[in-house]
Amino acid sequence: MNTMHLAHLMASPRGLGTLWLAILLAGCQAVTVPPASNPFAQADPPGLAVGDTWVYRVSNGYNSEVRGQIRYQVEKVDAGRTVVLATPDDPYLGQAYTVVYTKEGNWLRHPIASHGQLVDYEFATAYPAYVFPLRPDQSWSVRVNATDTSMKRRNSVRVDGTVLGAERIRVPAGEFDTIRIRRLVYAGDWDGFKTETRAYETDWYAPALGRPVRMESNSEWRDMAHCAKGCPWFRGDWNVVELAAVGKAKP
Repeated sequence: MNTMHLAHLMASPRGLGTLWLAILLAGCQAVTVPPASNPFAQADPPGLAVGDTWVYRVSNGYNSEVRGQIRYQVEKVDAGRTVVLATPDDPYLGQAYTVVYTKEGNWLRHPIASHGQLVDYEFATAYPAYVFPLRPDQSWSVRVNATDTSMKRRNSVRVDGTVLGAERIRVPAGEFDTIRIRRLVYAGDWDGFKTETRAYETDWYAPALGRPVRMESNSEWRDMAHCAKGCPWFRGDWNVVELAAVGKAKP
């Protein structure tokens, strides 16, 4: 799977700061109004069933260009695992792939950013995208072991998560009361002269649906072979992913 490409090389600290200021400001623009209800107090979301679908629109955060859509369909549900087939509608977003979630929505199998690629990882214990019950100002730092399914390489992945608060946002599928969550992820993918990837993930999680309705992700790493030029940062794609449609399985 390869949906991330090298975006650009930052040659100076000033350029680096300018880029991240733009990213932070753009992220703030996703917020519309305070939530109409308290998403921290909402009941557990309805369970998923085989055949349920949802569609996300994927855009380039650097220039707002729409890259395509990814359709997710539930293939199997058992006591602790939900197996979902993800099918992009554009070759730029890669080929169809499988993701596996816990009942709560954390990851057992999922792509993760690694040196400008999205790499399929299987997690020995669930990747803590969320730590329930979600609470205001909550934070966590959890390390999980993972296996790159293509290279059969084992990595130790650290996830530092923070709950930023409740927000109501509008996406193509409508308006939702959400809990905004930010994660800093250390991918544990040291490779030769390349440092491990640091990924920045922000979710707007809608408890009423049991999934995020908006996600933003970007990543960075250094290649020490280029340190003669000042050890510049390399950057992956900045992806903005928004819920476009939800469908329930036919009885």
